[in-house]
Amino acid sequence: MTVHAPTPGPLAVHTTVIDDPGPLLEVLPEAGISWVRRGEGMVAWGEVARIDVSGPSRIDDAAAWWRSLVRHAQVRDDVRSRGTGLISFGSFSFADESAAGGALVVPQFVLGTHEGAHWFTVISEDSAAELPGLPDARAGFAPPSPLGAVTIETGDEGTWNAEVSAAVSRIVRGELEKVVLARAVEARAEHPVDVRTLLTSLAAEYPTCWAFHVDGLVGATPELLVRVDHGLVASRVLAGTIRMTGDDMGDLARAGALARSSKDREEHEYAVRSVTQVLADHCGSVNVPDEPSVLHLPNVMHLATDVTGVLSHNVSALELVRELHPSAAVCGTPTLAAARVIDELEGLDRGRYAGPVGWIDAAGDGEWCIGLRSAEISRNDPRRLRLFAGCGIVAASDPEDEWAESEAKLEPMRRALGLS
Repeated sequence: MTVHAPTPGPLAVHTTVIDDPGPLLEVLPEAGISWVRRGEGMVAWGEVARIDVSGPSRIDDAAAWWRSLVRHAQVRDDVRSRGTGLISFGSFSFADESAAGGALVVPQFVLGTHEGAHWFTVISEDSAAELPGLPDARAGFAPPSPLGAVTIETGDEGTWNAEVSAAVSRIVRGELEKVVLARAVEARAEHPVDVRTLLTSLAAEYPTCWAFHVDGLVGATPELLVRVDHGLVASRVLAGTIRMTGDDMGDLARAGALARSSKDREEHEYAVRSVTQVLADHCGSVNVPDEPSVLHLPNVMHLATDVTGVLSHNVSALELVRELHPSAAVCGTPTLAAARVIDELEGLDRGRYAGPVGWIDAAGDGEWCIGLRSAEISRNDPRRLRLFAGCGIVAASDPEDEWAESEAKLEPMRRALGLS
């Protein structure tokens, strides 16, 4: 059930040009919002407005609330770059019935950098208020605090293997073609988790990923669900994975094996098809490369396909998010059959893991990723986290191989916690 938070009065928004603020994550306060890739993006803090949503209509409800907010906003944007002006950040649960629901948050302050432009946005309910500068907005910020000792579960490999075997049996029987199964492990830090400690590590080790923190979900995701930018739309589909070994020549051979793997290519094709079918309904043409590339990350390699198009009509990023989620990359094929198998076999509430996370601006443009390589910080105990990893299961999947893949996908968050 969506919580219809009171819509604030007309918001006053002012984006100004500033000098290079330096590394964005060094400016971020504790519990702030992060959306950073290759040193560019945005960090934000404070909260002017938010809506908490749940249930099957959660994304539509958030989008309607956002349209209402935008309609009455008074915006002065001296930069007019991607991410300037009125903006909100959001994350949504993977499943309709999840207690995690979702939220859109309008921050008070946004600091951004993109292609050499640097800006500072102040959002307020008082159009007559004196606008603070960046130094005032950052007054009183404390430096990042250490996590202290961290303990983590090892996970139950036997239970996982049984789940994968059961999924393979259903696929072989023809109930579905692919299903994505996930697992979660609990971690506990000695002190409350300061997300800046995690984000700094993730951004340094995985610069090509989006280092994000939105409403308690933190991670470094490599997968772009959808980007809408002045009529251009793009999605990066990842499915099919092999672990990196650190041996350059060996990993080169493994990349070739991944590119030729019938099992991984089958898994990848299902994911590409699910995204392409949605975008084709909104674009005059959709460009899909004939062959996937191999994306190299420090821990794994993925088969990757960048799907692009030009929108044929006005459609917002959130509207596309609603149609694209869940893609075959995080659910399976056919979607309803895969979701049913997940419910029956997985035995956990994914929360906002594998759900959409990103931002939207007043024009409806935005950038939304899939919340992978992530951890969910407990709202009840800020020292506790749940780390997630998932694997695409097809008829040729082997439980031991899928366990190894899930371990590799947990590695970014484990390393950020100082555990490996």
